[in-house]
Amino acid sequence: MTSVAALAQRLDGLLFFPVTAFRPDGSLDLDTFRAHVRDGIDAGAAAVFACCGTGEFHALTPEEFGLCVEAAVAEAAGRVPVVAGAGYGTALALLYARIAEEAGADGLLAMPPYLVVPDQAGLLRHYAALAAGTGLELIVYQRDNAVFTPETVIELAKIPNIIGLKDGVGDLDLMQRIVSAVRSGLPGQDFLFFNGLPTAELTGLAYRGIGVRLYSSAVFCFAPEIALAFHAALDAGDDDTVNRLIDGFYRPLVELRHQGRSYAVSLVKAGVRLRGLDVGEVRPPLSEPLPAHVKELAELIERGRALLGDH
Repeated sequence: MTSVAALAQRLDGLLFFPVTAFRPDGSLDLDTFRAHVRDGIDAGAAAVFACCGTGEFHALTPEEFGLCVEAAVAEAAGRVPVVAGAGYGTALALLYARIAEEAGADGLLAMPPYLVVPDQAGLLRHYAALAAGTGLELIVYQRDNAVFTPETVIELAKIPNIIGLKDGVGDLDLMQRIVSAVRSGLPGQDFLFFNGLPTAELTGLAYRGIGVRLYSSAVFCFAPEIALAFHAALDAGDDDTVNRLIDGFYRPLVELRHQGRSYAVSLVKAGVRLRGLDVGEVRPPLSEPLPAHVKELAELIERGRALLGDH
């Protein structure tokens, strides 16, 4: 098993959450998925998070999940770590963890339990059981029905193979208290925090202000040159470039994304198709973006590229 410290160090960079490719009949298209993963790694991704939210984890059978994780591991070939999604109830999360481990994944992104709204004790039991049942490291995804108190995060961080928390809620007051509590309660421990909002770049400055620099980039799927330029500027403290890209690209993109409930995923897939790789449509119950919105996305991508030329 990869050591916690080694995996944590390898996650220091832009995190790539590939979409899952489907054929016109809706079946899994592994060849196109592999090409998408390969393109992302070649473009400079620091890690591949396969079959997570952007990868439509909810829509995959266990067999499809295993094939995708195995394909991502093969394409990565040890160059970057591969982290796979795991979710639903505890029993199914353990099943997906086992499939991911057998496929060669380096870690898991543990998504919220399905349907129920557990209390803090129940959440802790769930993630502790998942961690105990796998040899992989876990990043816990805070969103929807899995929102943690600082005290619960401290207990999660005490579990050796839980190495981080990805925040998809966006409550900066809560995140500051969580970061502070872990820093104070577990001094010296290398526990990772991630900005996991749908277009994380928009809040990159705010999260950087509370010490959270790692984030997942959906934009990297379809405009890696823009995503990498933003990441480099944010990391270097070049706030002029960061703000120029926020004003001219990321804020309009988020406003476009808000036009459809499925757009956090389907608009990303449309962007990948615009780049020339036919990854197919989203599976139900998600829906495709309107043609006018795809046209607007294409114009936004060109605007973003132009902004890079101005620098």
